[in-house]
Amino acid sequence: MPRTPDQPSESQAPSTLSTHLSPGGEARMVPVEGKPVTHRRAVASGAVRMRPETIARVARADAPKGDVLAAARIAGIMAAKRTPELIPLCHGIALTHVAVELDVDEPGAAIRVTAAAEALDRTGVEMEAMVAVSAACLTIYDMLKGIDREMVISDIQLLEKSGGRSGHFQRSAP
Repeated sequence: MPRTPDQPSESQAPSTLSTHLSPGGEARMVPVEGKPVTHRRAVASGAVRMRPETIARVARADAPKGDVLAAARIAGIMAAKRTPELIPLCHGIALTHVAVELDVDEPGAAIRVTAAAEALDRTGVEMEAMVAVSAACLTIYDMLKGIDREMVISDIQLLEKSGGRSGHFQRSAP
């Protein structure tokens, strides 16, 4: 019987570098059919820093392109649902919930974005939460670039994840 690219030959040792590499070193999607379906949840965050006059316009709902926060929230949710189209080797996941929260920090001249993704599946939703944050931040930039091209997107990070074999992860306080 011929060997498939995912199966090692007798002389090949399993890859210890990454589960996304076959024993021969080729990129591959990780097989998850043997994993149990569990409740998976991930929370990620990021920020868009801007000039004080730009954040003041957001706070007044006076941006030239319209409702910045609504557009960013919708973009984040939509992006989470499209994660496997954007990130190579990501599994398609049947998301059960995605929430995107936007905190306008006027004194800090920033919008802080937090996204949570949930699913009942065989693999985690960390990438979905991080893609949601990324798309929301990019949408904020797009909605405001006409008045502030010096905005900075920063600190996109996983805050917490639960479910699956590796258990619970929570980022420690800085």
